[in-house]
Amino acid sequence: MRGITKTVAAVAAVATLGAGAARAETGFNAEVSGVTLTQRENTRIVDIGYTLTGEPAIITLAIETNGVAIPDSAVTRLSGAVSTVIQPGTYTIIWNAGADWPEHEVTNARARVTAWSTNAPPLYCAVDVAGGPAADNYPVYYYTSAEAVPGGVTNDLYKTFRILMRKIPPTGGEGFMMGSPSNETGRDAMREDCHNVKLTKAFYAGVYEITQSQWYQVMNSWPSKWSNNDYKLTRPVDQVSWNDIRGGVWPGVPRGSGLPGAESFVAKLRARAAMPGLDLPTDAQWEYACRAGTSGALNDGTVNITNTDSDARMDLVGRYQYNGGKVLNNGTWSDPPRDCTTANATATVGSYAPNTWGLYDMHGNLWEWCLDWLVDHLGTGSVEDPVGPDSGSVRVIRGGSWGSTATGCRSAYRRWNDPSTEFSGYGFRLVRTLP
Repeated sequence: MRGITKTVAAVAAVATLGAGAARAETGFNAEVSGVTLTQRENTRIVDIGYTLTGEPAIITLAIETNGVAIPDSAVTRLSGAVSTVIQPGTYTIIWNAGADWPEHEVTNARARVTAWSTNAPPLYCAVDVAGGPAADNYPVYYYTSAEAVPGGVTNDLYKTFRILMRKIPPTGGEGFMMGSPSNETGRDAMREDCHNVKLTKAFYAGVYEITQSQWYQVMNSWPSKWSNNDYKLTRPVDQVSWNDIRGGVWPGVPRGSGLPGAESFVAKLRARAAMPGLDLPTDAQWEYACRAGTSGALNDGTVNITNTDSDARMDLVGRYQYNGGKVLNNGTWSDPPRDCTTANATATVGSYAPNTWGLYDMHGNLWEWCLDWLVDHLGTGSVEDPVGPDSGSVRVIRGGSWGSTATGCRSAYRRWNDPSTEFSGYGFRLVRTLP
C-alpha cells in the first residue's frame, strides 16, 4: 500500500462490547473476534473482517489512528454487516474511506468492532420504510452518535424514508417533576399537578413527528389536510386519529401490555420492523422526552412565557398561531388554505430549535397523541412508570399545534380528544420502550 496517496493501512484491530452490554444482569454473551482491516490495492476502500459468536448482536464500527478515534462523521460510508442486528458468523464491513475522509492520509489505523446487546442498543436507531406498503420487512439501523448517522440527523432522508429515533435514558431513582409549578404563566391548575415520576426503562423517541411520506410508506394513504405537493413529504402527517395510529387496547392486562389494532400504523410497523416495543408514548414519557432535563415552560430553558398568546421564546422552538400557523386578515386570525406552503399551518419537521436531546417540534406544529386515557388530576405523589387509567372516553394529546397559543404549547400543558377524532392539528411521534 506504500506510495498510494491518502492511504489507510492496518496495524491492529480490536473488538469491544457496547456500553452496558457486558453487565452481568443483561445475560449478554455475544463475542467478536478475529477482527482484520485491509485496504484494497490502489483504492481507498477498506475491508474489515470479524467473527461474531454467541448470540445475535448489533454491530458498529469505529476507526482509530495512533490510538485516537477519528470523528464518527468520517465513518458513515459503510456497507456489509454493520449498523444492524447480526447473527453469529463471519462477516465483512466495507468502509469507503476515500469518500468519508478524503483529505487525510493515514499510515496506521485500527478498526474497533463493537457488539451491542439488542436490549442495550446504541444512541440512535432508524427504521427504513423505503420499501413501502408492500414490503414484508423494514431494515433497522443503529448508530452510536448523531455524528455517526449517515448524512446527519437533519437530512431529509429521516423525514421521508427512514424513521429516526434517539435513545432517552431512564430517569434514575430521583425521577423527574411532571406538571407545572403554581406560578407558571398559563397553568391549568386542574390538569398539571406537579408530581414526581420515575421511568425505569430507557426508550427511543422519534427525532421528528411522523411525516406524510413516512405514513404513506407504511399505510399507502395520504390523509393530511395540508397537501401541497411541493411540501407534503416532509410535513408531519395530520388528520390521523388515535385509532388510525394505534387502536386496540391500552393499557391492557397486565397494565401497559395492550396490543394495537391489527390494521393500525403501529401494528404494521412493529411487524415489518420486528420491533415489538414500538408504540405511542405514554403521557409521562412524552413530557419527560419533551423536557430533556428542563423544568420550565419551554424545553429551551425558558422558565416562564411572558405572554400567554404570542411569546418571543415560543417563536424559536415551534410553529404555532403567531409565527405562521394562522393567517391574520383584517384583524382576524383564520386558518390558511389547504394548499398553503410551509410558511403557514404545519412547518417542515425540524424547522425550529431542538431540545437538548435532539428532539424537534415537541412544542407546536401538531398536537401529538399519547397512549393514556385522560385523568384530570394526576395527583401530587410519586409514581413509577404510569400508564394512565384503565378506562376512559378521551385520550391525551400533548405539545400544541400550528393553531395554538403559547400557553397551549408549554411542556406541561395537557389536552384530550375522542380517539376516533381526525383533525388537521393532530399528529404523532413514536417511541420504542426497551426491555
